Amino acid sequence: MSLASIERKRKILDILEKNGKVKVKDLAVHLKVSTETIRKYLDDLEYESKLKKVYGGAISLTFFNQEPPTVEREIINKEGKEKIGALAVSLIKDDDVIAIDEGTTPLYMAKSLKNKKNITIVTPSINSLNVLMEMLQQNVFTGKIILIGGQVDVFHQRLVGEHTLEMMNNIYVDKNFIAADGLSVKDGLTSYDLSKGMVTKKLIEHANETILLIDHTKLNKRTHYKMARLTDIDIVICDQTAPPEWEETLTEANVQWFTIDD
Repeated sequence: MSLASIERKRKILDILEKNGKVKVKDLAVHLKVSTETIRKYLDDLEYESKLKKVYGGAISLTFFNQEPPTVEREIINKEGKEKIGALAVSLIKDDDVIAIDEGTTPLYMAKSLKNKKNITIVTPSINSLNVLMEMLQQNVFTGKIILIGGQVDVFHQRLVGEHTLEMMNNIYVDKNFIAADGLSVKDGLTSYDLSKGMVTKKLIEHANETILLIDHTKLNKRTHYKMARLTDIDIVICDQTAPPEWEETLTEANVQWFTIDD
């Protein structure tokens, strides 16, 4: 490896340490090389466990020690999340009552929702609410939207707290589409935030069927608050197949695992 390449990688890590994230296009301009060269550097640095590649760039490994804001989460594996969301929409039938959890993958699902008739959507997500309202006004789908009220978490654009849980006590849904920050056989579904986790837990309790939307970056990962066991879920939709060591648990619990490339 040339001295120039080593120096450019060092500069990438310096920028990453300062900002927590880097973008391929910005690095190409800053270092005066092609985007293809930058992507190769990022591949090398990820292999060396010095960063985590995401759509359009990379983030520092410490990025995952706490829940990043919604704007940051949307860039992580964007293409995979879009495909997961589209597959989730295919499970919705006309006249269904559904819940769409807070999270970037459920948000991509909301953006994909179309050609459904007379559906009722319950959500604690402000971002999904904004998307769904515009789509409903444009007759992309028909039905109604119920926003679960409560305390506003401005950082993550969601509603949480005692009032949210109290309102949910009186709401039941056919299908519940949820997100998690971590998933493993041992620790189940986990969340960085207790208040968000309590809302998701309540959604699971009040649904006939729960569908977990999760990308591969969250597999075999545990965060801070346990929301449910893996066996409490009916369907998992992911951008990768289930880890081989999970197969026995999934089969015994009758949990279906859908992969976007199936």
